Amino acid sequence: MQRIITIITDRHNGLYDITQKVEAVVAASGVKTGMVNVYARGATAAIMIQENWDNSVQTDVVNLLAKLIPAGVWLHDAQDGNGDAHLKAGLVGASETIPVIDGKLGLSTWQNIFFCEFDGPRQSRQIAVTVSGECK
Repeated sequence: MQRIITIITDRHNGLYDITQKVEAVVAASGVKTGMVNVYARGATAAIMIQENWDNSVQTDVVNLLAKLIPAGVWLHDAQDGNGDAHLKAGLVGASETIPVIDGKLGLSTWQNIFFCEFDGPRQSRQIAVTVSGECK
């Protein structure tokens, strides 16, 4: 089963918790044992599994990436000014795969799934969620 989740982002760089939306797709699939792949459709966005309890971790991720990959110094900036966004997305990665265990996401207590925006804000960001496995 595959569904497209659409979200709106309100910051240039930020992490957005999409765990509940992915959980809903997994529940609708009926899969009890398998895998779910979460994929960011866009060259300046990514997917990350990260701490869900303390928002400072998400801020730290954004701040770290800004230090590692500063804006305005990349060759691609001559085209559209978002060279850093492409590099951040490539470094973090476009997807994560999570096991489905007993019909639920196999995340630990402190893990959630985050959409990483590196070139926002955007009125529409799409995330492909693909669930596969056994429905017993």
